[in-house]
Amino acid sequence: MTARKILLLLALLAFAAPVFAQAPGAGQPDTKWIWITSGFSMAIASAGCGIAQAKAVAASAEAMGRNPGAAAAIRFALVLGLVLIESLALYTLVIIFAKVTA
Repeated sequence: MTARKILLLLALLAFAAPVFAQAPGAGQPDTKWIWITSGFSMAIASAGCGIAQAKAVAASAEAMGRNPGAAAAIRFALVLGLVLIESLALYTLVIIFAKVTA
């Protein structure tokens, strides 16, 4: 039984050896896709921010309409939420600049 396991292990190692091989020049990064993917990532982040900001403003307007006495607290929560939502797009932009210029 142990001899069978050893032979199976050796066979697996023999078949797995080409997986670790590297072609010449394969270590060089392919930079032609960085520009395209950075544009897509910024578009997705901006779309997500736009949808989130629209929902936040709609919910706060509805909340202020239902309870005008709490407008100051709702407005503060709205501004804080909008700042955090917008930071997603800014973080994405910073990461894109770091990736494209590197």
